[in-house]
Amino acid sequence: MIRIGHGYDVHRLAENRRLVLGGVEIPFELGLLGHSDADVLVHAIMDSMLGALALGDIGKHFPDNDMSFKDIDSMVLFERVVGLIKEKGWRLSNLDATISAEKPKLAKYILQMRENIARVCGVDIDCVSVKATTEEGLGLKGEGIGATCVCILTDE
Repeated sequence: MIRIGHGYDVHRLAENRRLVLGGVEIPFELGLLGHSDADVLVHAIMDSMLGALALGDIGKHFPDNDMSFKDIDSMVLFERVVGLIKEKGWRLSNLDATISAEKPKLAKYILQMRENIARVCGVDIDCVSVKATTEEGLGLKGEGIGATCVCILTDE
């Protein structure tokens, strides 16, 4: 059996914050604003996995009013979500994610993001697709970064 999930997240760019995407710290003058490290890519992936099993979203599992999650590394949360998915008898088969950002350019960081995601999920890197695109000055207009993800989970 398979289950398909979709995730979407967006965070505003802000000063005095690190820019972390897919567990990779990207050198940039702005970072993403959020309760955790605001890794918008990992958040979209987690939401897609949770959604595939109708388990709610990351806000349900890691609420922003819980100070134990303040500035937490999203990869730690991601490991918890993958653990929950495995406990339920499912595993990642494939995921396809897209980051929407006017800047910075992300191409040279994509492979490391894919490696980080594949490692946490315990899958081959060929099961993880990450792409980056701009919105041609529309949409977020450089004020934020968004990400979407579709995943397929299979029962073990």
